[in-house]
Amino acid sequence: METYKKALSIRQPWAWLIANGYKGIENRSWNTTYRGEFFIHAAKAMTKKEYQQCQEFMDLVDKERNILLPRIYDLEFGGIIGAATLTACVTESDSGWFTGKYGFVLEEARVLPLMPCTGKLGFFYPSY
Repeated sequence: METYKKALSIRQPWAWLIANGYKGIENRSWNTTYRGEFFIHAAKAMTKKEYQQCQEFMDLVDKERNILLPRIYDLEFGGIIGAATLTACVTESDSGWFTGKYGFVLEEARVLPLMPCTGKLGFFYPSY
């Protein structure tokens, strides 16, 4: 795995949705000038309530695709699970996935084998 590539820690099941190409915008309270490919790091924790809230949100936003989340116990945590390319940071979007002050527009998402590592706030360089 490329250790010079930045990563962004995202809570599950949102990280799974991004890595699998369903969620094309990651919402944040902060802006970024970074553009390019980055690793998707699945944070080490998730509550059942967060999982249920995500499912409810998906049912409202993306009814057409009928996305079926993996069971809670099948999700991976605490490491790199995928990669995506950040192409823009927007403050407005027609996407139903956009809810934030800033939206990181993502393309070319793909799943990678789990590579355990510790996450951090903001973009960071993973250490294994």
